[in-house]
Amino acid sequence: MKKYIFLFITGFFIFSCKKETKQEVDVSAIPVSFKVERFDQKFYTAEPGDLEKLKDEYPFLFPEMYADTVWTNKLKDPISRELFNEVQKKYASTEKLELQIEDLLKHVKFYFPEKKIPRVITVITEVDVDAKAIFVDDYLFISLDCYLGKEHRFYETFPEYKRIEFEESQILPDIVSSFSYGKIASPKDRTLLSLMIYKGKELYLKDLLIPDVADFDKIAYPEDKYKWCQENEAEIWSNFIENKLLFDSNPKNEQRFLSDAPFSKFYLEIDNESPGRVGAWIGWQIVKSYAENHPDVKVQELLALDARKLFEESKYKPKK
Repeated sequence: MKKYIFLFITGFFIFSCKKETKQEVDVSAIPVSFKVERFDQKFYTAEPGDLEKLKDEYPFLFPEMYADTVWTNKLKDPISRELFNEVQKKYASTEKLELQIEDLLKHVKFYFPEKKIPRVITVITEVDVDAKAIFVDDYLFISLDCYLGKEHRFYETFPEYKRIEFEESQILPDIVSSFSYGKIASPKDRTLLSLMIYKGKELYLKDLLIPDVADFDKIAYPEDKYKWCQENEAEIWSNFIENKLLFDSNPKNEQRFLSDAPFSKFYLEIDNESPGRVGAWIGWQIVKSYAENHPDVKVQELLALDARKLFEESKYKPKK
């Protein structure tokens, strides 16, 4: 918990379409009670005299090592005020977001019944991309200033392929990505296959927890890039097999096929047409194939399964 809260605090200080994969389960009767707490609004509409009350309500957002002048200066800082104003324009109401999170939490309780319903708190972290959404222990933090839309001027310095991650549609996928930490078995080695399966498990968890979200949003692709993967699945797989990449531990393979990038690196003419992270997309297809062929497997068992065993029992065959 402390690690993730620290990441959040650091950020605080530093200035539809067809659903390809829909896991149908009935969560309507699962009770979920929460309210989105608008800390961003409470803080930026506060007067200096209100700080003590806010500190009592959110002590984890006010480290004792910092004097109150840090907070009063932030209230007057023009950049911080501009961020808040832009957030208010887009998220004057979070009613829609609250309904989406309610459905997500119902699915979380369905698959992870031991998980407590967290406090859901919206914040402003001055576009800290490492703290966009943090779901850990009893807290769910959402940095609304990181979801103002890819064309917003705040994100002009980011490369074009990264800007899709600032869309509102990325809130739920980012929450699940954070939730997945510690729930997926770490790779036993650094082979391309192990790393692909690890990312594939995270994406499959999104299938389970946010089934109404479009697949291209789950992986943060533009729709045309997602379609490219579908249309070229067999060619991608053939390239991996022919070049004996699956069980290769060369770190360059991770950079070529799993790291954030404008495109993947096959060293072929098709590179510029491809999206980055195609290895994660293929890993996702392998995990889905395993789940389809083992319908009784529990999600916790699947997430813990050895990558090579999962692959061998997946009966994965790329669509042609």
